[in-house]
Amino acid sequence: MKVQDCMCEDVCCIKPETKIEEAAKLMSENHIGCLPVCDNRNSICGIVTDRDLVLRGIACNKDVKQTPISDIMTSNVSTCKKTDDITNAESKMGQKQIRRLPVCDENNKVVGMLTFGDLLNNENKANKEQVYETLEDVCDCEGKQNNM
Repeated sequence: MKVQDCMCEDVCCIKPETKIEEAAKLMSENHIGCLPVCDNRNSICGIVTDRDLVLRGIACNKDVKQTPISDIMTSNVSTCKKTDDITNAESKMGQKQIRRLPVCDENNKVVGMLTFGDLLNNENKANKEQVYETLEDVCDCEGKQNNM
């Protein structure tokens, strides 16, 4: 199975200059937990999660009305292609301990998002054992650092 068989294609993206408050509102309105951050060419340059908003923004006393997302986003973003085999994407998620993986085209433009929820919702198509192994890897806190 390919990533395109599971991924969500309707993805909200923001610019690096978007303020923390705007990003939080967008997440709330769309019931999502992360936003890819794209540059002026619409290429991915970062990602911000709801956890980032709290831990890197609010907990660090950032002014949410003035601070740009670029100050709190993760800039070293792991991505995949929609033609990638789903097991490769799952492996990447497990190794990096991430629950969300932006799907980009050959120009690094976001075309979708693969989440752990997508894998669970499609476990009848995906290898059920691989999905559970990915969950174990993502949740494993023994000596690994979560970077997203």
